[in-house]
Amino acid sequence: MNVVTTAAPQPAPNRTLPGNPWEVFVVFLRLGLTSFGGPVAHLGYFREAFVERRKWLSEKAYADLVALCQFLPGPASSQVGMALGLQRAGYLGMFAAWFAFTMPSVVLLVAFAYGISTVGDLSEAGWVHGLKAAAVAVVAHAVLGMARTLTPDAPRASIAAMAMIVVLLLPSPFMLVLAIAVAGVIGLVWLKPDSDQPKPEDAFTVRVSKRAAGLSLGLFGLLLAALPVVASLTSNGYATLTDLFYRAGSLVFGGGHVVLPLLQAETDGLVPAETFLAGYGAAQAVPGPLFTFAGFLGASTTEGPTGVSGALIATVAIFLPAALLVIGALPFWETLRSNRHARKALLGVNAGVVGVLAAALYDPVFTAGVLDVGLNALLLAVAAFVALNSWKTPAWAVVLAAGLLGWIIL
Repeated sequence: MNVVTTAAPQPAPNRTLPGNPWEVFVVFLRLGLTSFGGPVAHLGYFREAFVERRKWLSEKAYADLVALCQFLPGPASSQVGMALGLQRAGYLGMFAAWFAFTMPSVVLLVAFAYGISTVGDLSEAGWVHGLKAAAVAVVAHAVLGMARTLTPDAPRASIAAMAMIVVLLLPSPFMLVLAIAVAGVIGLVWLKPDSDQPKPEDAFTVRVSKRAAGLSLGLFGLLLAALPVVASLTSNGYATLTDLFYRAGSLVFGGGHVVLPLLQAETDGLVPAETFLAGYGAAQAVPGPLFTFAGFLGASTTEGPTGVSGALIATVAIFLPAALLVIGALPFWETLRSNRHARKALLGVNAGVVGVLAAALYDPVFTAGVLDVGLNALLLAVAAFVALNSWKTPAWAVVLAAGLLGWIIL
């Protein structure tokens, strides 16, 4: 395996030297247990943990990575997490990041699938509302911090505002990707790069060779084409379930909320409608990526593999495309970032990402976390924001406190 690194002008071992997969696992497990609020909130948690606190990468490198994952199909926040684990500790780090961030949610949802008749609807619980209010604060803190770095002048602030307006007025996954792409074109035409050469501190270490990247992209396409054929020819329940969730993870842009209608259509006849809706409500109440809802569905199927085996197949199948695409895209992305014209476009893209995240801060994060709940939720969100932004309280502590206060007052 080839290693591509870029040296910083001052020693920065936490960015250039491979870390320990166990270190990656511990950090992402904490995030997997406390990262409530959906994919945009997760990007805020990641920024606080890896840009602000641990300084594994710079603000610009993080924004570039977020931009890349917004262009890829699949769960963007999980792909960012995989890439961070890969950067820190190679392939084992990538697996550790995915497993630690994903499995807490999967375990909770599978347990809910087994005890669905006794747990009831969790979506309106006070502690869930408290966690959503904390997510508002986390996303607001992330958007503000990224805006300071990535939209410091009038042209880039204008691009961010344009992207925000477009996404709010024309909400769809396609418009989200289009807004970021148009922002890149505007950046290419209008903006100037900060310097003739990219700053060393903004480098993103890629521990993947281009040969491995090509093989990963080839495997992604092969599985996408072959799994439906195998499922059709064999009528095997395991192959059918793998094909269903692999396609869902391969063909959906925009994250977990967008994949839900596809999963509902694909699992019609396999999972009762009332079970699907109950599981969706539970998925809103657990930390981690919403794609882990696949684990609940796999455990709840009425045909073929079910229970724990169905959950494992569904979970691995829906996240596998994301992993293959991250491995396949990162080496080429890092090479592209060093091109002068590409850097101009990336300035626009990063401004567009700020606008898209600002739009998501309003809808669905603010609308679900504050407007749908009331004044107490707003006050809780404001207090959480002050704790994060002014008192520098760790995000996990803010989340736990918000959940407790939400249980008491909401």
